[in-house]
Amino acid sequence: MARVSVIVRTKDRPWFLARALKDIAAQTFETPEVVVVNDGGDQATAESVVSQSPLSGRARLVHIAPGEGGRCRAANEGVAASTGEYLVLHDDDDLWQPGFLARSVEWLEQHPGDIGVMCRTEIMYERLVEGRWTEVDRVPFWRDLTHISLTEMLEVNRAVPISFLYRARAHEEVGGYDESLDAVEDWEFSLRLLARHTIGFLPETLAVWTQRPSAAGSEANSMFALAGEHRRDDTTVRDRELREWITREGPGLPLMIAGEFARLRADLEDVLVRELDRRNPFTALARRAVHSWKRRRGTRA
Repeated sequence: MARVSVIVRTKDRPWFLARALKDIAAQTFETPEVVVVNDGGDQATAESVVSQSPLSGRARLVHIAPGEGGRCRAANEGVAASTGEYLVLHDDDDLWQPGFLARSVEWLEQHPGDIGVMCRTEIMYERLVEGRWTEVDRVPFWRDLTHISLTEMLEVNRAVPISFLYRARAHEEVGGYDESLDAVEDWEFSLRLLARHTIGFLPETLAVWTQRPSAAGSEANSMFALAGEHRRDDTTVRDRELREWITREGPGLPLMIAGEFARLRADLEDVLVRELDRRNPFTALARRAVHSWKRRRGTRA
């Protein structure tokens, strides 16, 4: 049994996979177990990259047949093939600072009540320069984040897989990644964990989430390439949980919250309209003219 298993999801991105394996090899932590899940990509290419990496002979490859995988299936296959006490998803295009594993393991050993630990993260923007993806900027991800709470996670995801080391027994308690989803699987998994446990937070910037807004095809980020799937699956998760609540408790509370939200939104829209009118008198005149025309038209009808 390994202390830490690193699961790398990849598909037909040999340059990124090679960089990810080099990144893992640079960790100051004792040798982790590395499981590379080739999610329907070319097998020979994946095998070649692994064999030529610093982890040659150490990383194990799991192949998923084309058309049978997906982000969640790849994560679950990696979990099933792992033996570590601690798990982390290191997608092939993300990066760590060399001390990520050492500091995260240290935290979990000092905080046995936490099911996992997340760290502060940077977004690294990349652009294709002379055939190579090159860093052009870095910004903090959730700059003011100081802890991980269920309340805030219910609003929106505040972490990414590259920043999250967790205990493998979490899957025995809450199951695997939801394979009915095409995106937001990490957020949905975190919600299930936070409903039962606390997740620690390291204020050190140890993880790097890369983004390539201009990329297309296999080199694109899920953040951009799967934007529609993110919105759809976010709604799917919320509707599913709301449906279960209403089945148990009835629609009263959700109806009240929805009504209050609608009123707040209408009030905010009124404030914004008044502010626009104040700043631009011509906008106000045009708005009143349109309103008058609609009212007259409705009267004649």
